[in-house]
Amino acid sequence: MPEFEPLYTTTSAESIGRFVARHYVLSEPLACRMVNRGFNDVYLVTTASGDRYVFRLSHHRARGAADVRTETDFLAHLARCGVPVAAAVPARDGNLFVRGEAAEGRREGVLFPAIDGRMPDVASQSDAHANGVTLARVHDAAMSYQPEAPLYRLDLDHLLHRPLARVENLCRTIGSDDGGFLQEVCARTAAGIEAMQGLAWTHCHGDCHGFNARIGAAGEAVFFDFDDSGRGYLAYDLAVFLWAKLSFGRRFHAAWHAFVDGYRSVRPISAADFEAAHAFVIVRHIWLMGEQASRSREWGSEPVRWITQQREFLEGWEAQQLGARLI
Repeated sequence: MPEFEPLYTTTSAESIGRFVARHYVLSEPLACRMVNRGFNDVYLVTTASGDRYVFRLSHHRARGAADVRTETDFLAHLARCGVPVAAAVPARDGNLFVRGEAAEGRREGVLFPAIDGRMPDVASQSDAHANGVTLARVHDAAMSYQPEAPLYRLDLDHLLHRPLARVENLCRTIGSDDGGFLQEVCARTAAGIEAMQGLAWTHCHGDCHGFNARIGAAGEAVFFDFDDSGRGYLAYDLAVFLWAKLSFGRRFHAAWHAFVDGYRSVRPISAADFEAAHAFVIVRHIWLMGEQASRSREWGSEPVRWITQQREFLEGWEAQQLGARLI
């Protein structure tokens, strides 16, 4: 037994290539390189015939194991409905995901076709419009989707209360005290959302911040990365895009409006859900803070110390957008 217990190992691209060749019917030899190491690890796999695939190796996050069964099933449903998404490639045994053993334990993997197209531009109104159209099509198709046994619900416990607890735990560890500010703003936000009537639920993408898509030659947004998907508030799915355009000093109001216009060109947004999206921006920000805080054992406390510096954004959003909104 090694003296040092691993929390998270980085798997070599060579071993990923061998694993993919063993579990999938692809023309060999395979070339494999790592693309990104983050909440999950992502590898680009190129076959002997030049076909490109993306293999995502899931990490065991604070929420628990990746819900690859529901995710890949939902993606298959979306593809059958004609929604532009990167659906999972079946393995040799017909399953839409695989599992393998790493030093720290079992991890889930999914193979996706690589999407042709370019990365969206953060300020582009046409790209934002395309994202809105595709998200609306996801929500339309979700109306006929019935998951068997999903692991997660994107409710306030999952998105707000448990992430807050992770942030507070980290703050105690590094000796950062906000005087109860985060508790208070989260309590006000939760109470406000719970008091709202008629909020819609759907099967959410869960991470539609604008960059989990590629823009094709015809301008269509093809979605991927449904790792955070699940049944939850429709307003939260909208809010993720709003948050992405106006957090961390960004001021891309026009892109948000274009996104809403794109969504509304496919399906309506109720007044209640539109208003609630502004409150869910705080929920999204706390969720991200909680995700980062939960990785401090792997990444260290200093790389995630930024979460202790978010009072100005949260106070400003609450005062300006949830009082007399400027947008």
